[in-house]
Amino acid sequence: MKILFASAEVAPFSKAGGLADVVGSLPKDLEKHAEIAIFTPLHGCIDKEKYGIKELENSEMWITFGSQPHKFNLYMTKLPGTNINVFFVKNDWYFSCFKEVYPKYLDPRYEHERYISFSLATMEYAKALNFRADVIHANDWHTAMIPLYLHSNYKFDEFWAHTKCVFEIHNLAYQGIWFQDVLDFANMRKDIVYNEWGCEHYGMVNWMKGAIQYSDRVVTVSPTYSREILGSEYGENMDYTLRGVQYKLRGILNGIDYQVFNPKKDKSLKANYDVNSLDKKEINKKAICEYFGLKYNPQRPLVAFVSRLVEQKGVDLIRDMQDELQKLDADFVFMGSGNKDYENLFIWLSNNTANIRTYVGYDAKLANLLYAGSDFFLMPSKFEPCGLSQLIAMRYASLPIVRATGGLEDTVTGYPLDNSNGFKFWNYNGWDMLNAIKCALYVYTDKYVFNAMRKSAIESDFSWKKSAIQYLNMYKEITQKK
Repeated sequence: MKILFASAEVAPFSKAGGLADVVGSLPKDLEKHAEIAIFTPLHGCIDKEKYGIKELENSEMWITFGSQPHKFNLYMTKLPGTNINVFFVKNDWYFSCFKEVYPKYLDPRYEHERYISFSLATMEYAKALNFRADVIHANDWHTAMIPLYLHSNYKFDEFWAHTKCVFEIHNLAYQGIWFQDVLDFANMRKDIVYNEWGCEHYGMVNWMKGAIQYSDRVVTVSPTYSREILGSEYGENMDYTLRGVQYKLRGILNGIDYQVFNPKKDKSLKANYDVNSLDKKEINKKAICEYFGLKYNPQRPLVAFVSRLVEQKGVDLIRDMQDELQKLDADFVFMGSGNKDYENLFIWLSNNTANIRTYVGYDAKLANLLYAGSDFFLMPSKFEPCGLSQLIAMRYASLPIVRATGGLEDTVTGYPLDNSNGFKFWNYNGWDMLNAIKCALYVYTDKYVFNAMRKSAIESDFSWKKSAIQYLNMYKEITQKK
């Protein structure tokens, strides 16, 4: 079986969020069962020398969009630790000119053009390489054009005649919506794709809707989220469409790469540890306190928060409870960037409170140190398709405090249940979040229960093994179907 993954970001080459981690780790567990190729843009932030990324011979290709020809080149390397080929589509006009995966303040039309060009170039390069995929696995709206191209431009192309398509929704909130003239740029047949059974949605082109309609399977990154998006609260105006295709909707829980996130070998930490040496977490905790100017006290819990600073992540609950958090016998360290109002709030709190500190931005090594040194990890998300942070936190024996939604509901067993590995609250309001934090701080004083929960957390298995089998069975299901 041949599987082609298409994604806007792939770890470790380019990363802005959890999508990169998924596409950079899931194929590793599929490698022994299938031949895999990964296609991603060659962003300007990718270090070609570090990863040995080389241009393929005679790779130059010209593709016309609208009436304008664009030049592409193809680069390649191996996914670290595997024999999987990763192909990088280079275009100086759309990708190589930026030092970020998702540059801020781009014109929305230009943003659509970037991923339309990448999607079509991916399909053309796959043909040029004679990689006749049995399954194309497209991810989020950035590659949602691929199922539409398969249904329209390549409908009678012998090369793609037997190719099936899986479309994965990592976050339904970002759907790729623009005016219908963008189809002219994409050179797509409007009469085929622009209708209520295709990509037309309330008079606009919606790439995600088209992908949902034309894919053979639609996957979300947790079982609970696959059910939540069928209702209006989480459906993002796509619930009606999704209810119509429930027969092909699947929810498969994300995993994390246990070789990458391993407290026993992580070089980011001041002290490595495992389930039998959890006391060494305190060395990392002390290092965090020193870094952020907090007074270290082994009897005082540390709560970490590593996230994009957007409303989805529950930052408004933290804002509402800022006065109450200052009164707690605990220290808080926040890391993230995003909404400027939230950034300014956290900077103010960092400068004007005794127990709250902030790092605006993202530093991978410091983030891992926060996972390792914190006692608790806060994730009060409004909605969460899966969430990887709580999985990483548990891997580092930091107990998550989460709102029970999406993947957080699926992965965290809340105190005081047997084998509990974290804390939950259900209603989306600041007081419920505060009560969950207080419950965690109470448990912290009972070292027997606290250590038992940490042991449950670090021993929880959220590797890709189980999920990879589910993906593989799904691929077989659609390729063997006559």
